[in-house]
Amino acid sequence: MKRFASEDGWKEILASILAPAGKPAEAAGPLFDWSEMHWSSVLANWAIAAIIVLLGYWLAKWISRMVYRALTRGHVEHTLAGFLRNVAYAAMMVVVFVAALQKIGVPTTSVLAVVGAAGLAVGLALKDSLSNIASGVMLIVLRPFRDGDHVLAAGQEGTVEEVRIFQTRLRTFDNRVIVLPNSMVTTAPIINFTAKPQRRIDIAVGVGYDDDLKQARTILLKIATDNPRVLKQPEPFVQVTQLAESSVNLTLFAWVATTDFGSVKSDLTEAVRTEIIGHGLNIPYPQRDLHVYHHNADGTPLSDIVYKSVADDGDAKP
Repeated sequence: MKRFASEDGWKEILASILAPAGKPAEAAGPLFDWSEMHWSSVLANWAIAAIIVLLGYWLAKWISRMVYRALTRGHVEHTLAGFLRNVAYAAMMVVVFVAALQKIGVPTTSVLAVVGAAGLAVGLALKDSLSNIASGVMLIVLRPFRDGDHVLAAGQEGTVEEVRIFQTRLRTFDNRVIVLPNSMVTTAPIINFTAKPQRRIDIAVGVGYDDDLKQARTILLKIATDNPRVLKQPEPFVQVTQLAESSVNLTLFAWVATTDFGSVKSDLTEAVRTEIIGHGLNIPYPQRDLHVYHHNADGTPLSDIVYKSVADDGDAKP
């Protein structure tokens, strides 16, 4: 305890803590040569380190903003530009803190070793969060979708609002917000409905077995060609797709611009129903006739037979 009570004892302990690994405390460097140390120089070094941190912080913010502006002017996607801005800022701040630590005489190699060990422990404890970060980096770099795309991801459908480091935000068509962990998005199939400028509309319709298929085909093609938003190339076409139980199923295939998909499909579906019926063709729907017979020759109603065959205790008679 006498060692802790003396000033020299505290100096030895501090020197042994901050000395590089594998070296004795006496080899810690001139900063720990207490007999020759001048407190004025120590304070000056700390002041310079503080200036390095403040100036470095300002420069890091300014440079990261310049990087973001340059990327956006180069028509780089918004999410990727923001991610690269944050990476540049973090890298510059690491350099600033290392320079400040070196100025006050702290052995940065030992500090980085300790930080690395602590980072490994934290990484093992937060492996799920780190998985989301890695997935976020993959989504930002590989870009299977962008902000504003209509996607189906991890079983959820909506418009992409933002891809963050940990989460991806979707907005549904009824204006709900869905927040998905990035790891769920990257491990599930992703369907991007707006990745291409054109989409194909498939409209299935059934006609009766007695109806003229050539007439039905002509009607469907005319419906598609009369719509000004249906593309001329590729041309719309009709195919017989199934001989069902009560109908012959045909499918109208028409290409439209992706932005017109929903409205054009609604217009074509309505026109198909109106024109098919208007030209005297049938659109069969499933129906089933049920015939019930019983073996009594006297024509007793079935309800009476069932009523009489049930005993008072609820058990059916043989």
